[in-house]
Amino acid sequence: MRKYQLSQHFLRNPARALELIGHSNIRKRDVVVEIGAGSGVITEALAKRCALVIAIEKDAETCARLRKNLAKRENVKIIQGDFLEIDVLRILREAGASEFKVFSNPPFDISAEIIRKMLELRPSAFYLILQKQFALKMLNNGRHYTSQLGRELTREYATRIRLPLFSRDFTPPPAVPTVLFEAKKIE
Repeated sequence: MRKYQLSQHFLRNPARALELIGHSNIRKRDVVVEIGAGSGVITEALAKRCALVIAIEKDAETCARLRKNLAKRENVKIIQGDFLEIDVLRILREAGASEFKVFSNPPFDISAEIIRKMLELRPSAFYLILQKQFALKMLNNGRHYTSQLGRELTREYATRIRLPLFSRDFTPPPAVPTVLFEAKKIE
């Protein structure tokens, strides 16, 4: 069940989750962190495509459902807690990962905080489902206003909008346009 105070809009279709992951550079050998894993639609799709998924879910009730739904997946590590407070690098070290990527449909109301933490964690790439208006501010292409956070981000990452999403992709449907946002570390 969606909890409004957690700003949750769950991706509803497993086939759509696989399609979105197909628009990323996530490969079989990768370790991927998922923020706000929900009941596991994206987690399951990621587990089919990469070596290890570290799925983080803040809500205890939703996390219990996630554990039940993915009990048979050996390449999924589930962490119950707040992504913004968890020591993600410690968890990655314990898993033997020196490099990682992020793929997530995080709560829209903490998008800026998540990107700030991405700048601290320095994944090689991250893919976030974001409100389109916010995502446009994370681009530095001269066509849109780039926020201060966007300017910081584009110093280290090449950013772009991979594709638009539809409100019907989510339950409940968000009231704002959404996109799949990509940030890849500049070599």
